[in-house]
Amino acid sequence: MSSPGLISNRKFQLVSGHSALDFVNSLDWRFRRSGAEELLETYGDLLSFSLQAGLLKRSEALALARSVGKRRAGGVLMAAKALREVLANLFYSVVDGRPPAVGCMQALAEQIERARNHQRLAWRGARLAWSWARVEHQAEFPIWILALRAAELATSPSLIKVRACDNAECRWLFLDTSKNQRRRWCDMNVCGNRMKSRRFRARSHA
Repeated sequence: MSSPGLISNRKFQLVSGHSALDFVNSLDWRFRRSGAEELLETYGDLLSFSLQAGLLKRSEALALARSVGKRRAGGVLMAAKALREVLANLFYSVVDGRPPAVGCMQALAEQIERARNHQRLAWRGARLAWSWARVEHQAEFPIWILALRAAELATSPSLIKVRACDNAECRWLFLDTSKNQRRRWCDMNVCGNRMKSRRFRARSHA
């Protein structure tokens, strides 16, 4: 396990098509009877995820790795996991056709407000754009980016494309951008083949 001040070497499977959904998937096997598998064990794991998902530049991740202390890192990791459960409630509610919990929406709104407090409007080329201000040593920076990415997805037409893997123990989230909108698996090489083999064995023993 890496120390909180370092970017970990953990590799994440980013198969969902959106960083907010990949973040929810960082609690692996969420619906498995024997228990889920935590992929965010340290703040360094959070930095590694953010780097692999394109949320942070390497220079930004390194600056956070150098400046964030152990106690602060632990608190931010807990906040990141809390946001992950907020987003899980939101996106699984969408998949299951039910409204998300009011408390979760309030929690997401609070994180979005914190993020906006660290952004400024700037003129970029021929248009206005949001830019980050003084966040080089803000341990919560990855959380704020994730909250904004989640809000963008939740308020976009792409929200109706959010699906969950058909493996009932997995249910990893993904954006179904397939031509016929009939994608069933988070990753065909993982859950797709596993479930096909299971059905084949069941038919063979019937």
